[in-house]
Amino acid sequence: MSHDRAARVAEQFQHALSEILARGLKDPRVRGFVTVTGAKMPPDLKSVTVYVSVHGDDRTRTDTLAGLEAAAGFLQREAARALRLRWVPHLTFHYDPSVAEGDKIERLLRSVRPPAGGAGPSVEGGGDAGDGGAAGGGGAAGDGGAAGDGAAGAGGAGGDPGGRPA
Repeated sequence: MSHDRAARVAEQFQHALSEILARGLKDPRVRGFVTVTGAKMPPDLKSVTVYVSVHGDDRTRTDTLAGLEAAAGFLQREAARALRLRWVPHLTFHYDPSVAEGDKIERLLRSVRPPAGGAGPSVEGGGDAGDGGAAGGGGAAGDGGAAGDGAAGAGGAGGDPGGRPA
């Protein structure tokens, strides 16, 4: 039961800090887009670890984390006031790289993925015409047809992931 309370209080702490950070801090080091991605709290409710994602370069990230650590006392007090907690848990911040890693994976997928509009028909049409022109004989044309089917299958597989998100 105490673990459930810790999870509930951590979630409430996360939401309270998100609202406070959305209003902004006066510390000039806290810049860029800061997102509170999670919070964990042990069963004794004496501390809370808050995971944040910072949109920006490495210097922006380190400066923002330093600014958040410097403002930890203010943020603890404001969150505890919003949540009406009797005891204020000690607040620590940790960088959460999951958002940055997700962006990196998305960029890589976009660079590898062919354009959605022209990939399917050009692969099928180009494979059939090229194989028919190079073949000339009936047996070779049959081989070309199999290769054309394989190319169409690969084009279809490549087109499916592109079609799902759009």
